[in-house]
Amino acid sequence: MLRNEWLAHLDGLVVFRGLLAAEPLRSLHAALAADEDALTGAVAAFEAALFARGTNWTEALLDAVLEEENLCLRVAAGQDAGPVLETALNSELDFLQTLGRAPLDEVFPGAAVFLPRWETTPDADYHAAYEARRAVMGQKGYGMFARHHVFALEDGHLVPVRYPDPQRLSELPGYEQEREKVIANTRALLEGRPANNVLLYGDAGTGKSSTVKAIANEFAPDGLRLIEVKKNQLYQIPALMDELAKNPLKFILFIDDLSFASNDDNFAALKAILEGGVGGRSHNVAVYATSNRRHLVKETMADRSGDDLHAMDTRQELMSLSARFGLTVTFQQPDKDRYDRILLELAKQYNVQMPSDQLFIKGAAFALRAGGRSPRVAKQFVELLAAGVKV
Repeated sequence: MLRNEWLAHLDGLVVFRGLLAAEPLRSLHAALAADEDALTGAVAAFEAALFARGTNWTEALLDAVLEEENLCLRVAAGQDAGPVLETALNSELDFLQTLGRAPLDEVFPGAAVFLPRWETTPDADYHAAYEARRAVMGQKGYGMFARHHVFALEDGHLVPVRYPDPQRLSELPGYEQEREKVIANTRALLEGRPANNVLLYGDAGTGKSSTVKAIANEFAPDGLRLIEVKKNQLYQIPALMDELAKNPLKFILFIDDLSFASNDDNFAALKAILEGGVGGRSHNVAVYATSNRRHLVKETMADRSGDDLHAMDTRQELMSLSARFGLTVTFQQPDKDRYDRILLELAKQYNVQMPSDQLFIKGAAFALRAGGRSPRVAKQFVELLAAGVKV
């Protein structure tokens, strides 16, 4: 195939058109379109983009194909997309497979001899690989959801968190019983069974946020994705849930350190999201929130003794938000026995060699100076020991 024919086929992509906007196809397109004087530099730029992903062109292109949020997947989330799109899909896979199997001298005949030759896999089957990916779309996802599992909201759009907190459940000792309730609810969400919105509330430093992050990391291979939503972004959630409804993956909308003033407009917005919207709850989305407040809304004695003619109704309104979380899990400040168990387990994780009685005494003194016992304080103490800091 001549260079202009490769270029024409690339320009004619419909289902996989998104490939042209990202590397390495973007640089390949530029090289195919380059004039003779600029060809060597353009090919070198393409190879630099390719080699950043590996030296095997077949595998790099196949990875891009499998992760592309293409038209068929967006239309049908891995199901039959109709005869027109399916025919186009198969035709484009034929071309991309031919392109991916082609060595440098076939794509760029007469390329400079000093340019490195990329590797290929001549028997690679793009059709089989693509069908295998579609079969597990509910676990692998597509597009950015295939490459990342934690996201944030920026200007109404999802952006991936490239370096999420690597917290694991096995690294969080001391609150296994509390976490098991959240884990069971998450499993229900992943399996398509009824799942509740979850409120994790309790004392600071007891591992509420860490629990949610660790669950997201643990179940990412099973199709779970975490989206962090800030309190001032709550009004964007209804549109986000509509966007996620057709996605085959499951999502946790994570709201950290949640609390409201009594006149906060976000209060009503979250109430509607949790239960009261006309659209109903999405089958693949659950809200997980953490808070140091059981009832979420700050209330003063003045509020209790004010001039409200229907004060009881007002208090019920303020308390109704927490009631809309189907599952509430309490993380209380650890007693001495639990704190000591946490210290022992963390000392093992960090390979801290210290007699247990000495560990308990020093850990208790450190907690006293830090303002009280908590898993966070225990971790800070053990990390200082591991670093060789005298405490």
